[in-house]
Amino acid sequence: MPALIDSAALWFAETNCYVVAAAPGGPCVIIDAPPDLPAIEALVTAHRLSPVALLATHGHVDHAGGGAVTAVYDIDAYLHPDDEFLALDPGSQLRMLFGVAPPELVDQLAFPAVYTALADRQHLQLAGVTIDVIHTPGHTPGHCCFHVPDEGVLFSGDQLFAGSIGRTDLPGGDYAALMRSMSEKVMTLPPETRVLPGHGPATTLARELRTNPFLQGW
Repeated sequence: MPALIDSAALWFAETNCYVVAAAPGGPCVIIDAPPDLPAIEALVTAHRLSPVALLATHGHVDHAGGGAVTAVYDIDAYLHPDDEFLALDPGSQLRMLFGVAPPELVDQLAFPAVYTALADRQHLQLAGVTIDVIHTPGHTPGHCCFHVPDEGVLFSGDQLFAGSIGRTDLPGGDYAALMRSMSEKVMTLPPETRVLPGHGPATTLARELRTNPFLQGW
């Protein structure tokens, strides 16, 4: 049965949050959780879904700062251990990312207290969906993409966008590592793979190879 994949661009940094399920009315996986719990709950409720896990592509506040969703649904959060350091000081993260850390915004952040560790080439069976973990360091040391091979979909987080790539000028960022991850782990997937990024519209690997200025010459 084809997987249900729905998304919402939540207000916080226009981050895309996705829910993935085998069908409406059943269990689902949440991929990335910005600090906008009502919007996440609305996305889940719209399809009558029951979350079983939260997968975070990386530890930045706009992707993992809505960890309160784990308490609401009593589910585990998954994150690569190389990014756990990012959850220790949300205020510093906000200043690093946006230049300011308003107290009212810091108060909305709720990183999970404990994470289940993600590992490269790990195969997760969650909510009736097979999800392959691809560790893609560069944007952050522990950044991961999630591949759903049965659907030909890649949740690319902040690794790859339509027309761009993730920034590497933040602490822990490494441009050479990101491009190595891109060539060795992302662009080796089938070109027809649909890419659902952490920000902005969907694309395909084939389209990005043709048009993305960062990938020209490959």
